[in-house]
Amino acid sequence: MSQPQAGHRDGWRQRVAGAADFVRRRAAGDYEVDESGFDPDFHASVVMPVSRALYRNWFRVRMRGLEHVPAAGPALVVANHSGVLPLDAIMLQSGLFDEHPSHRNLRLLGADLVYAIPGLAGLARKSGHTRACPAEAGRLLSAGELVGVFPEGFKGIGKPFSERYRLQRFGRNGFAATAIQAGVPIIPCAIVGAEEIYPMIGNAESLARILRLPYFPVTPLFPWLGPLGAIPLPSNWIIEFCPPVPTAEYATAGQAHDVAELGGKVRDIIQQKLDLLVVERGPAFS
Repeated sequence: MSQPQAGHRDGWRQRVAGAADFVRRRAAGDYEVDESGFDPDFHASVVMPVSRALYRNWFRVRMRGLEHVPAAGPALVVANHSGVLPLDAIMLQSGLFDEHPSHRNLRLLGADLVYAIPGLAGLARKSGHTRACPAEAGRLLSAGELVGVFPEGFKGIGKPFSERYRLQRFGRNGFAATAIQAGVPIIPCAIVGAEEIYPMIGNAESLARILRLPYFPVTPLFPWLGPLGAIPLPSNWIIEFCPPVPTAEYATAGQAHDVAELGGKVRDIIQQKLDLLVVERGPAFS
């Protein structure tokens, strides 16, 4: 038997054994869920294998700067947001779990819309996501968690393709106030690749209002090809973490000037890194 065939067979045996062990643990109740609904066992055994396939084989993500992410303790990862659907958040979470030496779970802060959709809300909570609100972010940071946030929100993932890799407004810089209050560092993160997975060339605003969505994307393939048009294009990705930005030098979260200054500083770091990475990556598809 050739080595590739043997390796393939061993891989399948490991997957089957892992699945059987997962079922056994669930049946025995041998797992824990925290107060936010995060189920680390479910996340590692069910969610990660799916996201890992996209990360490694479809988008071929290159993750860099992991030395800037602490091995333990709280920090706030702040990243740009794009791509119509929040696959960038899933890839960020997947890369940290697989490639960081401490295999850290990134607790992502998500929009209220996620928690208004039956089924999706439960899956998001089990995967470590929670509502994007200062109280929840502060609680997670106080517990020593690594928290991720995308300050652009829907403005980022719903922007037209013509504005790719140009950061949208960071709202009121709530993330900066949260980091100052919690006394944790901010880790700026630049993500290149998500802009091309669904090139948004239009927004069917009337349909979006009917469906109560922030936007309804029109791409070269969707909705024209139906479900096939919803398959993300296999763009080349780079995710890079920048050096942490300390918050100790800022007075309090109640000082609007400090919050605005810190928020602007983080935004500038991410934009500058995006500009460099886009040039370094070159063609989106190769």
